[in-house]
Amino acid sequence: MTDRPNILLITSDQQRGDCFGFEGRSVKTPHLDRMARNGTHFGACITPSAFCQPARASMLTGLLPYTHGVADNGINLDPATGETGFGGTLGKAGYATAFFGKAHFSTKTTYNPTDTPECNSGSQTYPDDWCGPYMGFEHVELIVHGHLNKARENKRPPIGQHYERFFFSRGQDGEALDRWATELPPVTGAAQTWHSGLPAAWHSSSWIGDRSIEWLRNRDRTDPFCMWVSFPDPHHAFDCPEPWSRLHHPDEVEIPEHRTLDLERRPWWHKASLEGKPVIDDPEIQRYRMKGQKVPPQTDVQLRDMTTNYYGMISMIDHQVGRILDALDAAGDRGNTIVIYTTDHGDLLGDHGLYLKGPTLYEGVLRVGMIVDGPGIPAGKIVNDPVSTLDLAPTFYDFANVPAPNALQGQSLHPLIQGDGSAGREAALSEWYVHKSRYGFDMDLRTVRTATHKCTFELLTGAGELYDLVNDPTEMENRFDDPAYAAVRCQLEEIMQARPGTRMETFPPQIGMA
Repeated sequence: MTDRPNILLITSDQQRGDCFGFEGRSVKTPHLDRMARNGTHFGACITPSAFCQPARASMLTGLLPYTHGVADNGINLDPATGETGFGGTLGKAGYATAFFGKAHFSTKTTYNPTDTPECNSGSQTYPDDWCGPYMGFEHVELIVHGHLNKARENKRPPIGQHYERFFFSRGQDGEALDRWATELPPVTGAAQTWHSGLPAAWHSSSWIGDRSIEWLRNRDRTDPFCMWVSFPDPHHAFDCPEPWSRLHHPDEVEIPEHRTLDLERRPWWHKASLEGKPVIDDPEIQRYRMKGQKVPPQTDVQLRDMTTNYYGMISMIDHQVGRILDALDAAGDRGNTIVIYTTDHGDLLGDHGLYLKGPTLYEGVLRVGMIVDGPGIPAGKIVNDPVSTLDLAPTFYDFANVPAPNALQGQSLHPLIQGDGSAGREAALSEWYVHKSRYGFDMDLRTVRTATHKCTFELLTGAGELYDLVNDPTEMENRFDDPAYAAVRCQLEEIMQARPGTRMETFPPQIGMA
């Protein structure tokens, strides 16, 4: 490996940390399993925030949400901050930089028009041949409507970007959207779940794989590259196309042992977030938040159907990962490319009777997978220190021998990858300021996760939840007010209070939904 290796970051969206074949679930991920065997897997990696925009801004910049300002969805990342992320920094250092897929650095559904390429209104002002730059990446091909959903209107070009133009040009007028919405049997009535009639070749995962491979084949080989390939799945709606939706049998997928609501055992906001109504003036956004982001109780048959489609979406991504890795091999780049696979956050998928994601920060939402593979990466190594996708940017700088552009809160994973275990980590942090536009009330949620415990503090009311992950891995007993865990709570609170770096006193206003 040279001192300037290529860097390939591949991400999914809303993929649980346990939803890999090598994690013991029945989901079929042969290419990711091979990456884990050949490389290093982080078993206690968490998201810096439980929602897309804050998490993705942190992945790009190496800064926590309360520092870069994207404290919740609906807040745009300041381009000046985004351009100091790893795309812009490595680009200035001589790397060719590219982004394919779902960025979500800016808000799509806004109250008023904005000029970003990810905004429903702003995207219409960009010519068809626009391919960047954006947030530090020189070449970009974007998916704006990464998650089509029957609970809201699905906009057509000129709204959207590269994938939307591809999607709506397939077949006859409107055929792609009609076939996407077609529900193939069996129809169980599972929430936001169906076996979609969309041809797999028209699906966003296939398009991202195709476009990424095309860029790898045709790139100028003079300089090393840094490339972010970002798949929108397995985020809801769970609308997997055939044959991937048939890859796992519903009777054979795992569903949680504890899959009924147990709100009486939880802090106040668990129940309040299910019952609350968004405080928001825009009726379309309020309607979607009430219908599209809340899931009623599901039967076991429905949960198995949901999980089957969720697994199928992951397997479809895994297939594209295999194609991209094959393209690296064919180009002779594999021996000088560090490949990282991770996601922005997880999904509850029935844990404690809950679905999707929210302020119920169980491991299904908080913990994410992270695999690092490439030249010089130890094979088959598992690192169980608490780390975060916040650590991606400083890790890339370390591999590329490029100084960080500013003080970062993330830390390079390189010492953990190459070390003997002596350079350990005490804890990883996650934070999310929940605006009343989501559930009807504000919350300031700060989570500290160590190798053995996890505590979420709600700072506006002083409530919280503390779980012993060693003795209670399914998080059944909230120990926040348990005298036997007072010392642990105190230790985690001290870590939370010692949060490194600056914090914005006032966050930028929300300008829309997501």
